[in-house]
Amino acid sequence: MEREKPMSSADDGRSLGQLVASATAEMSALVHDEIALAKAEIRQDVKRGIVGGGAATVAGVLLLFSLPVLSFAAAYGIHNLGLGLAWSFLIVGGAYIVVALILLLLAMRKFKRIKPPEKSIASAKETAAVLSRAKPHPRPAVDLGKDDPRLEGGAGRPAVERAPHSAGV
Repeated sequence: MEREKPMSSADDGRSLGQLVASATAEMSALVHDEIALAKAEIRQDVKRGIVGGGAATVAGVLLLFSLPVLSFAAAYGIHNLGLGLAWSFLIVGGAYIVVALILLLLAMRKFKRIKPPEKSIASAKETAAVLSRAKPHPRPAVDLGKDDPRLEGGAGRPAVERAPHSAGV
């Protein structure tokens, strides 16, 4: 039986530099894809927020501008039916409060649908877990001690080659 030998960069025809370039390109593509996913999720939630905010704004505008004018008209209309003026104004005011509460409930329902970008968060956590398990390729340790002939004067200073002096120049 033949043992399978581990695949090296020479086996698949790519050099170490090509492998590093490929890994860098793939990592960059992964980050770009995760950013695009987060943007898509956030864009959807922003649309929901705009609709909810628009409903709340419309409720506020209706309440502020139409309430006084329509309240007087409705209250005097009810008063003409034979009810006292105070009761007429209370009925109209209560009706506007009910309408405003219904619009506010609609706005709250839209706001509750806004969620964090769950897919992007899960994908980022998965990527971080994979990267935390990745270990760098071990490099051979180079021991440059005092007895190393490449050092002159010890203390880790590299030797300096001196060019021969030419006389008379």
